[in-house]
Amino acid sequence: MRVEMPGVDDAVLESVLDNAVWHSLAGAHEAFAEREGQAARYDPDVSVFGGLGDDTDAGWRDLEAVVGSSGIAVLFRAELPQLPAGWTRLDGGRGHQMVLRDADAVHTTPEVPQARPLGADDVGEMLALVEIARPGPFAVRTIDLGGYVGVFDGDRLVAMAGQRLAPPGFREISAVCTHPEFRGRGLAAGLTALVARAILQRGERPFLHHASDNDPARRVYEALGFEFRRQVVFAALGAP
Repeated sequence: MRVEMPGVDDAVLESVLDNAVWHSLAGAHEAFAEREGQAARYDPDVSVFGGLGDDTDAGWRDLEAVVGSSGIAVLFRAELPQLPAGWTRLDGGRGHQMVLRDADAVHTTPEVPQARPLGADDVGEMLALVEIARPGPFAVRTIDLGGYVGVFDGDRLVAMAGQRLAPPGFREISAVCTHPEFRGRGLAAGLTALVARAILQRGERPFLHHASDNDPARRVYEALGFEFRRQVVFAALGAP
């Protein structure tokens, strides 16, 4: 039996997911935002990312005001806008954005029986796992964005997944990672499916990102019904 998902038209996909950080900070994650006009960033203890709602000179001046003179802004979007004079690209790379198109596999993936919700008391173990598994940016208060679940071996966290960006109608699955000693046991797939089901129950559409060269992750997500949408770019930018 086919599982129905929230309907989202292509125009919404383009406008929202191409600039997901900004739409998160200007909406559901406003409480985590440091904002000036048409620019914002997450509280650095929550996430490294910032966003621009307006790529004009005025928007870039707002971003400079948010990060401070000679500060750093980390943008994450479909394409990097042309940088105004004085801004410099310090680092960055490309990834793939995937959106859940067919929820059948998410609902039929076997449960991870030992999985449990993660809370503030687990942050130390989460940071230790991130240091080993390298799923991407993760800070001491990233857990405040909600929906994190994990699997423990004794007192050691060995796999986890959670939720991050929250543009209207969508929720990003993030920080999916497994300790190298525990890979190949279906933990990443099981936890991703668990988080995706929670998102669908709220009437939102799951999406996620992975490094463009991470083929094992791509295969896991495709098996769960996620489909490649587009390439995305992330960049650390030095302010004037």
